[in-house]
Amino acid sequence: MLCAGGVSVAAFGLLDRTPADAGATVTPASVTTAPPKLSHDPRATALARSVPVSVRIPGIGVSAPVMKVGKNADGTVQVPPLAVHNLTGWYEYGPSPGQRGAAVILGHVDSTTGISVFFYLKDLRAGDKVYVTLADAKVATFAVDGVQKVAKDAFPTASVYGRADYPSLRLITCGGPFDPATGHYLDNIIVYAHLIRG
Repeated sequence: MLCAGGVSVAAFGLLDRTPADAGATVTPASVTTAPPKLSHDPRATALARSVPVSVRIPGIGVSAPVMKVGKNADGTVQVPPLAVHNLTGWYEYGPSPGQRGAAVILGHVDSTTGISVFFYLKDLRAGDKVYVTLADAKVATFAVDGVQKVAKDAFPTASVYGRADYPSLRLITCGGPFDPATGHYLDNIIVYAHLIRG
C-alpha cells in the first residue's frame, strides 16, 4: 500500500500464490513507465455529478457494472470483490465520470479462478473510447490518452487522484511481474483518458 499527498492508494492485487494467466505479467512495449501526454477537448462540457452504473470499453471487450468504493478503515482505497470477475469500482470520494476533475475506476486483472474485467486494460491505445453510463441516463464518452505502468511502491498519486481542470478518467488495475512470495503483482497499469462527449 502507498499513502501520499493525503490520499491513500490501494496497490491492490491478488491474495493467492498463482496468477490465473501468465499473460497478465506481459506488458506491451507501447506501455512504459513514462506518463502519457495528456490532452483535453475544449468543446466537451462537464457533466453534473451522477453515480456511474456501467462502463463499456469496446476495444478490449469490457462491458461491466460499476459499484461504489470508498476507503478502508486504514485509509486505503477499497476495491471490488476479487471473486466477482466482471465488476469495477468507482472511487466515490472523487469526481464522478464527466465531472470536472479526474474520476477513478478500478478493476481486478485476474484471480485463481480466471481473468477479470481489466485483464486487457494494458492493450488500450491512444484514441480508444471508454463509455461510462451514469445514473441520470447520460453517457460520458472518453478518449484514451495513453497507458502507463508503475511500480506499486512508486504510485503517482497526484497524477491519478489529484485535481484536474477538465473532465478526465483514470482506469487502474494490476500487472507486471508477479511475486509468488506475496501473491501480488508488483505494478499497476493506469489508463489516462479525457472527456470528448457527455
